[in-house]
Amino acid sequence: MISKDELIKIEKRCNATTPGPWKAYIEGRDHTSGCNFIMTGHEGNRGEDLELDGARVEDYDFIANAKQDIPILIEEIRRLKRILGG
Repeated sequence: MISKDELIKIEKRCNATTPGPWKAYIEGRDHTSGCNFIMTGHEGNRGEDLELDGARVEDYDFIANAKQDIPILIEEIRRLKRILGG
């Protein structure tokens, strides 16, 4: 079982990253020229693009989606712990 302290550490790591949302842009799938990258922030408030050396398409998709997925999972864990009384 994940402890409250472990959950807080995961949340702090997620919150310390570049603001989201993050979206993977894959050459040939999402755009036609350039390289694969992860766009950070909103269209009107972009952060730096993230580029990964040696990453596969699946790695880009996983990392980009983790920025949105981790907070959802943390909240679900907390909700379930409240229901279970933990």
